Amino acid sequence: MCGFSGFLDPRNTLSATEARVRLTAMNDTIRYRGPDGEGIAIEENVSGAIWAGLGHRRLSIIDLSAAGAQPMESRCGRYIIAYNGEIYNYGELRAELETRGVEGWRGHSDTEVLLEGIARDGVAATLSRADGMFALALLDRQTRSITLARDAFGEKPLAYCLWDGVLLFGSELRSLRAWPGFAPKESSEARAALMQYGYIPAPLTIHETVVKLPPAHLITITAGMVANRTLPEPEVWWDMAGAAIKAQQDPFEGSMVDAVDAVEASFARSVERRMVSDVPLGSLLSGGIDSTLTTALMQRCSDAPVRTFTIGMGEEGYDEAPYAEAVARHLGTTHETLMLGPDQVLSELPGIAARYDEPFSDSSQLPTYLVSRMARESVTVALSGDGGDELFAGYNRHFYGPRLWSRMQQLPNWLRVTAGRTLGSIPPNVLTSMMRAAGPLAPRELAAGRAGEKLHKLAHLMGARNRDAYHEALLGKAGATGVLKDHSGIARLVSNADPRLAGFDFASAAMLFDTANYLHDDVLTKVDRASMAVSLETRTPFLNHELFELAWRLPQAYKADAVTGKLVLRELLYRHVPREIVDRPKAGFAMPIGRWLRGPLVDWAESHLSADALQRTDVFDVRAVRTVWDAHRTGRRDNETLLWSILMYQSWHSAQRDVALGERVA
Repeated sequence: MCGFSGFLDPRNTLSATEARVRLTAMNDTIRYRGPDGEGIAIEENVSGAIWAGLGHRRLSIIDLSAAGAQPMESRCGRYIIAYNGEIYNYGELRAELETRGVEGWRGHSDTEVLLEGIARDGVAATLSRADGMFALALLDRQTRSITLARDAFGEKPLAYCLWDGVLLFGSELRSLRAWPGFAPKESSEARAALMQYGYIPAPLTIHETVVKLPPAHLITITAGMVANRTLPEPEVWWDMAGAAIKAQQDPFEGSMVDAVDAVEASFARSVERRMVSDVPLGSLLSGGIDSTLTTALMQRCSDAPVRTFTIGMGEEGYDEAPYAEAVARHLGTTHETLMLGPDQVLSELPGIAARYDEPFSDSSQLPTYLVSRMARESVTVALSGDGGDELFAGYNRHFYGPRLWSRMQQLPNWLRVTAGRTLGSIPPNVLTSMMRAAGPLAPRELAAGRAGEKLHKLAHLMGARNRDAYHEALLGKAGATGVLKDHSGIARLVSNADPRLAGFDFASAAMLFDTANYLHDDVLTKVDRASMAVSLETRTPFLNHELFELAWRLPQAYKADAVTGKLVLRELLYRHVPREIVDRPKAGFAMPIGRWLRGPLVDWAESHLSADALQRTDVFDVRAVRTVWDAHRTGRRDNETLLWSILMYQSWHSAQRDVALGERVA
C-alpha cells in the first residue's frame, strides 16, 4: 500500500534537478500513504531533456527490504512501474512465471511479480489474472508512453489530467495541486453531485480538467498525444456487467446448504490470501454481518487472537459497540473499543474534510478515520467487511425497493408523476402531523418518527420514469441542488441501462448499479482516505473475481427475500456466531449528525453556514441554505444529509484556502 504521482512532458523543458524537485513536492503531499520510503525515477531523451517522471511513497507490507522499493525497473529494462496496492495471489503468479523461465528474482514483492508479468503478457492480460487492489502507472521507454490502470472494484484511487501541455497523474488530487501553476476551476457538475449523492462520482472530480480513472479501466497515453493535447478514452480490462451476465448463464443448482458451503469455501480462500503480511494485522469489527464473518474466518485460520477494533457512539440507534464486543468475546479476539461523543467529534471536525482530497460527505467518514487511527497504533494492515452489501443484497433498496417499484408501476405514468409533485408540495412537518393524527390508520412505516421526510422521499421516487432513474433517486436527495447558485449541471451516475441487462430482475440490476457506483465512489473512497491518512492498509475479502462470480451465480432467493437481505451470508455466519448476537436490523456506521447539529455542533455549523461564510465561497444560494439550516435547527425538518454535504464542502474549501494562503506566505 503506497502512493504515487508523476508526469509526462513532451515539451522537454525541465532539467533533471527541476523534475526531481517537482516530483518530490508531489510525493510530499501524500507522505502519509507511504511513510516508509520514497523513490523517484526520471526519463531523459537522447538530448538529455526530461520527458517523464515517476514518484513513489512506500508503506512496506510485503518484502520490507530494498528489493521491494519503487519505482521499479523491469529486468528487460523497457518498463518502470509505480504501484499502489496488493496482489494477493502473487505467489501463484510468480510460480507460473517461473514455469515460463523467469528466475533470479531480486526479492519477494508482489510489485516485481506484477511488473514481470506485464513485461511478458501486457497490462490487461496480467491484471485479469490478479486477485488484488491496485492503481499503477507504467512507463514504457520504447513507446514513450504512460499506462495508468485501476483495480476491478475501485479500491485504490487514481486521477489524471492534461495541464499546460503536460500529463499529470497521481493517487490523490493533492499531488497534482503541487505542480507549479496548477489552478483549475471547480466543476459545477461535481458540486451538484456532492449535494445530490454526498460524493463526486467517477470520472468527475472537483476540478473541471481532472478525471478519475474508472475502476477496471486502463489508459495508455503517448508523448505525441500529450503534445497534441488529446487523450484517448479509457479501455475496460474487466467487464463487470459481462462477468455478471456470464455467471447468471451458469446458475448455481445446489440447495441453500450447498450455497453456504460454496460461499464459505470461496470467502475463506479470500480471507486467507488477505492475511499474508510481513507486518501486524487486525480487523475492523463493527459487529455487523460482513465484518463479523470476516473476523470469524480470520480467527479460524489464525494461531493467535486476532486484533479487532470498533467505534462506539453512546447514542441510541447508532451504537454497535456492544454487539461487536459480544462477537469479540465469542470468537476470542483481542478487542479494543473507542467511544465517540460530540466533544471528540467537535475536536476532529476542523481536520476531517481536509483529509479527503475533494469534498466528500458520507457522515461515517469521521468514525472510519478514528477507528483506523486506533487500529494503526497496534497494526499496519486491517481487514474490513466492505462489499458484502453490494454482492449479497444488503441494502433495503435491494428488497424493499422492488416491491415499491412494482406498486408504482401499476399507476399510469402521468398520474404517478402528478401525485408525486402534489405530495412533494406539502411541507414535511404537515405530513408528519397528518400521519400522527391518522393513528392506527396510518401505514406502519409512517406511524412515527420522520413520516414527512419519508413521504417526501416517496414523492421524489414517484417522478422516476424508468427503473434506472428510480434507483438513482433512491441514492440521491430530492431538490438538493437547489441550494447551489449554479445547479444546471446535474450529475448522473454510471447508468445500468445496458441492453445486455434487460433480463435482470429489479434487485439484480440494483445490486450491479450499486457495485458500479456507490461502492467505489462512496464506501471505498471513504475507507481509503480515512485509513491511508494514518498509514493503515485496509483489505476487503469480499472483493475478488471468484466470489463476485459465485454471488452472481446464486439464485436471488438465496440472497434476499421480501424483507431481509444477505440470506446466504446470515446462514454462513450462524455456523460461527450465535444467531442472537448478530440478528438485528442493519445500523450502519453513521453518526447522529442531525441530533448533534441541533445541539453540541450547532455553533460549528453556524460558523460555516452564516451568510458571511457562504458568501466567501460564493457557490451557494445564501437564502436557500439559511432556509434549510433554520428548518433543521428548529426541528421543522430533518435536513442532516444535505446540511452535512454543505458543511463538508464549506470545511474543505476553507482548508484549501488555508493551504493556498500558507503557500503564498511561505
